[in-house]
Amino acid sequence: MKSKGLLSLLTFSEKRRDLLLFLLEHPSSLSNIRKKFDVSSPEIAPRIREMESANLMYKDPFTKMYTLTTTGRIIAKSFKPFVDMVGLIEKNEDFWNDHDLSGIPYHLLDRLADLKDCVFYVDRFENIYDSHKTFTDNIAHSSVIKGVSPIFFPSYPDFFAQLALKDVPTSLILTKSVFDKVTNEHDENMRAYCAAKYTELYLLDSSKVAFVVTDVFFSLSLFFKSGNYDPRTDLICFDEKGIQWGNDLFEYYLSQAKKI
Repeated sequence: MKSKGLLSLLTFSEKRRDLLLFLLEHPSSLSNIRKKFDVSSPEIAPRIREMESANLMYKDPFTKMYTLTTTGRIIAKSFKPFVDMVGLIEKNEDFWNDHDLSGIPYHLLDRLADLKDCVFYVDRFENIYDSHKTFTDNIAHSSVIKGVSPIFFPSYPDFFAQLALKDVPTSLILTKSVFDKVTNEHDENMRAYCAAKYTELYLLDSSKVAFVVTDVFFSLSLFFKSGNYDPRTDLICFDEKGIQWGNDLFEYYLSQAKKI
């Protein structure tokens, strides 16, 4: 098969695509391939022959294992981020289409595929604070906390003051409007937080994202394109790549913030 047909070979067949990515992880026997995709030999055999014909995979004559060729491995490693990115967007297309993404820097937009294992928590109107309970429950199990907040929740000043008193290392970046509100309305909590041994507080002019990243999870919420904050939808990651993406987003905002 000529190389110009490789794109259609992989994009027009979900089985061929998934087989390519499965073999990227490790070589596999036919029985393991059948088990992985829950198919019979007659069902998967045509897909295998097509990929062998395209020089993407071969059957090792000694181990009898199906293995990617050098070309197949090169293509699979380049193709996987695209598949992961599409899979992430398809999980919740409204989230990506309806929200303002300008608060995410380009170098992290290019790495959105790192969030492929995330989950979306969407609250019904009658349970609008459920995701925030999930948020606080996850933080309670964290040992290091970093966050950016352009929005104010009445329960948060006391919540984070209590964490500070427990010597949980916490770094918060607040927008000026949130900082002023907390200082004016929750002065005692603000003083307790700032006086704690393992806390840091930073000030930022503005932000179009609200998020927290810890050693346990990463939680992100966004503003609608209309400019209104969406309190009902959180993207949450618990895997290493997702948490690292969150840490990199925090470092981006930290570089623009002023320490108080």
